[in-house]
Amino acid sequence: MGKKRKLTRIAAPFIVAAGVAGISEKLFSFVFDRVDKVPETSADKQKYAESYFEGVDWLNDQPDTEQWLLNEDDKNKRLTATYVPAAFRTTDTVIIAHGYKGNGETMSSYARMFHELGYNVLLPDNRAHGRSAGKYITFGWLDRLDYLNWIHTVIEQNGRNSRIILFGVSMGGATVEMVSGEPLPEQVRAIIADCGYSNIGDELSYLLKRIFHLPKYPFVPAVNLINHRRQGFDLRNVSSVDQLKKNTRPIFFIHGEKDVYVPANMLNENFAATSAPKEKWLVPNATHAESFWINQAEYKQQVRTFLDKYLTYEVNSKQK
Repeated sequence: MGKKRKLTRIAAPFIVAAGVAGISEKLFSFVFDRVDKVPETSADKQKYAESYFEGVDWLNDQPDTEQWLLNEDDKNKRLTATYVPAAFRTTDTVIIAHGYKGNGETMSSYARMFHELGYNVLLPDNRAHGRSAGKYITFGWLDRLDYLNWIHTVIEQNGRNSRIILFGVSMGGATVEMVSGEPLPEQVRAIIADCGYSNIGDELSYLLKRIFHLPKYPFVPAVNLINHRRQGFDLRNVSSVDQLKKNTRPIFFIHGEKDVYVPANMLNENFAATSAPKEKWLVPNATHAESFWINQAEYKQQVRTFLDKYLTYEVNSKQK
């Protein structure tokens, strides 16, 4: 018995390590693997289904939409976006970033709102989403570089007098927050981020505990190692807060008061991070990504008021 107990003690750490590795692989696959079908929305959002599909129908009915591509000649890196020109010719364009496991089409209702406000709209499919290539979701980190390319594509297509707004919801909100820390051309005038997370480490830790009842350690570090091996970047770098510290563009933060998916306290972290002109709107009774759906007219007015104030904002040469 003594020998068996000794062998068990020796083997125990390896058994535990194997268990952590196996669980971490499954977690990575569940969280990061590409999606080819948009998951069904949560039960509490089903009441908005009719309005949501009205937006999708509106997008599909637009007569002059165009398909734009990045990395067109490389099928493994090719990215796709839908461009919807404004009803009346303009060089004002909103680039919309979609949420986790969504695609450009899932943002149709937001596109319709901006179209009604007079803007051209560009709806990219992020890496590993929709019609775009990619094996793994990057939670906005590598996507931020793609959005820089979309920005330059808009300028090439619509001219150097373009005025560009970045808008995103959930993962898309975090994506435009991360774009904000990159060197941006002067044509980017403002950013609107709805319920973006502060950094992916805290978000994963929070959801790991809430959904799977698992601790941050050792699972988040283990998933990070897998991600570094598969995607080549450290999850600790995926931080809206760090990027917002470098932001110089006016930014409007929106967050649902009752958001338990991306906790509302992350709004305050993101808001505090930037010294640029900023405003925030904590939407009463709204859960995650629900602020628009609770009262579309008020949401549209809030956005209009912000853009009327800041669309003409110009960044001086020292800020670029």
